[in-house]
Amino acid sequence: MLTIKKLTKSHAGRTLFQETEISVNWGERVALVGPNGAGKSTLFRMILGTDSPDEGQVNMDEYAYVGYLAQEAGDPTDRTVLEIAMSITPEVGTALRTIKVCEETDDHASEAYAEAMDIFIANNGYQLEPKAKKILKGLAFKDSDFERPAREMSGGWVMRAHLAQLLVAEPDLLMLDEPTNHLDLMSLLWFQRYLKNYPGAIFMISHDRDFMDELVDTVYDIENAKLIPYTGNYSKFAELKEQRYEQMVSAYRNQQKDIDHVQSFIDRFRSVTSKASQVQSRIKQLEKMPRLDKPSQQRKIFRFNFPSPPRSMQKVMELIKMGQSYGEKRIYSGVDLLIERGERIVLVGPNGAGKSTLLKVLAGVLPIDQGERVMGAATRIGYFSQMRAENLTPNYTVLEEIMAANPEFREEEARAVLGSFLFRRNDVEKRVEVLSGGEKSRLSLVKFLVNPPNLLLMDEPTTHLDILSVEALSQALKLYEGTLVFISHDVHFIRSLAEKTLHLNNGAVTTYAGGYDYYLEKSGILDEKNAMDM
Repeated sequence: MLTIKKLTKSHAGRTLFQETEISVNWGERVALVGPNGAGKSTLFRMILGTDSPDEGQVNMDEYAYVGYLAQEAGDPTDRTVLEIAMSITPEVGTALRTIKVCEETDDHASEAYAEAMDIFIANNGYQLEPKAKKILKGLAFKDSDFERPAREMSGGWVMRAHLAQLLVAEPDLLMLDEPTNHLDLMSLLWFQRYLKNYPGAIFMISHDRDFMDELVDTVYDIENAKLIPYTGNYSKFAELKEQRYEQMVSAYRNQQKDIDHVQSFIDRFRSVTSKASQVQSRIKQLEKMPRLDKPSQQRKIFRFNFPSPPRSMQKVMELIKMGQSYGEKRIYSGVDLLIERGERIVLVGPNGAGKSTLLKVLAGVLPIDQGERVMGAATRIGYFSQMRAENLTPNYTVLEEIMAANPEFREEEARAVLGSFLFRRNDVEKRVEVLSGGEKSRLSLVKFLVNPPNLLLMDEPTTHLDILSVEALSQALKLYEGTLVFISHDVHFIRSLAEKTLHLNNGAVTTYAGGYDYYLEKSGILDEKNAMDM
């Protein structure tokens, strides 16, 4: 279906790809992985024709229909959610708008209405609507959302509408760039199950390890400007990549030994007349030997000793008959919640259920209008919000920000932990004020790690992190001696950490005395999703 041959691409003086190749076959599930900035999105743009290679070819089967989900949905429009989902082609989208306008003005006799209906019927329009509604419901839209204009909704919900559009259209090649970023856990679970039965090929960029493990059968890794294929899911790829690296190191060392041995003979007998022919033979041997490049050091998951936070009392935080509203909208009423020392709690529930609101209440940044919020006598709170930059000093450098967060931290320790979260070499000398949103998010995260409180409240901490950085954060939090309450849509991260689950929905908080898999089993969510898929 898709074949790339001898592709070379440079950007800003840096070679992203050098005579590399890739193929995606009909029905195949492929993931493209590599560190941030390696060229993943650039490769997607070249496949889609919005960017061009410097050399090489990108060939797509002429009969293949390609659908693409970008990381950002673009500007919202007056189109409704249902119109977006049903607009499987621009032609169908225009026809839907024409039909709607004509029906609103009772203009059924016009030529424009007739032409639009012809297009609608030719594209199985009457089957499109029930299919679109089913998919929208799977992505957590309510019936009342179907006729809402997209401009009234957040960017994340608009992205879901565009994702629904692709699933309704069922392209032969579905290209997805970080498709799970805007999905809550329930929508993610539904989406994952839907893709398992998807009839076309899937080519994705993702930082969600569990998502890739469930779906892909081939992984292409961007390494030294080449695309290296691995058969299997992400976990298998990680295992095979480590084996490949060890083999390359072994081969390089063996060749260096051979070279040293031959060179030693040449140096020893270069002036011995009786050995002249043997010396010349060895010299030619070295000249003809194809030299192996020294393998680049593999980036490893960084582990460091987490500073011990001050010990809290057994009761860290308690909410008693808590109620909270936004304007006239009641979010919570009569909520009782006890958080005890050392607990690892994940908040789950659909978007809009109040997960971030509850975290803000616990942090004390959002006042409650009913009940009590009782903080333990020795509780020290750290709140990692979605507004990451609020606790940073603009005129500090990255390194200064971390050193100020914990004066007892040594500079080499600070540089090491910053490197694990993608601040390398000269990056640590950047001023905070010039950092991107993603860089500020990562820097805020490191500040919490080097000087942790004893109650850590974290809202989507894995956003802007690559897979190895997520793993580094997970490993650090496993060693954290305080109490953790967090929100995340990264299933691997949740499974690594959560020991207790709070499900939030319609103002109610339901406690499950176990992690994510325990919650799925006891809540019956899997049964609900199975029924929805039928």
